[in-house]
Amino acid sequence: MRFRLVPLEGGNAIELSRDLTVVGRKEDCDLRLDHKSISKFHCVIVKMENTLLLRDLGSTNGTVVNGKKIRRATLKNNDCLNIANLPFRIQISTGDAVEKKPQFEGTIQISNRDVETEDKNDDDKNSDSFKINGNDVVQNNDLPDSYPTNN
Repeated sequence: MRFRLVPLEGGNAIELSRDLTVVGRKEDCDLRLDHKSISKFHCVIVKMENTLLLRDLGSTNGTVVNGKKIRRATLKNNDCLNIANLPFRIQISTGDAVEKKPQFEGTIQISNRDVETEDKNDDDKNSDSFKINGNDVVQNNDLPDSYPTNN
């Protein structure tokens, strides 16, 4: 699978070749976006099979997916991603061909009830981790995935 960020304001697509990519303005970041609206360590993008997981790192100007300011999200092909004021489109492809548009476009949010928990012994009953096939994949987080709207 190939994962790319396509700048909507022009420029070359950015190949996400690492399994974990730290995005920010600082020189130490894996993907350096030298713009005043980008935080030093803005967000992190993790590749998981045919999906990208995104986590905002408490950035000043935020991260927006499909028009919604988020703390964390799952990114799919053709999602719109704004890292602060820089807009991108997510492009996921197999080999050189870009995948067809999915029937459902957008970010899919999962909750703890979407992940089956394994039987826990008495010592683990208060644990906040969830397992799939014996691997820790989700840890409970008290923060909501997106910011509340002021209506």
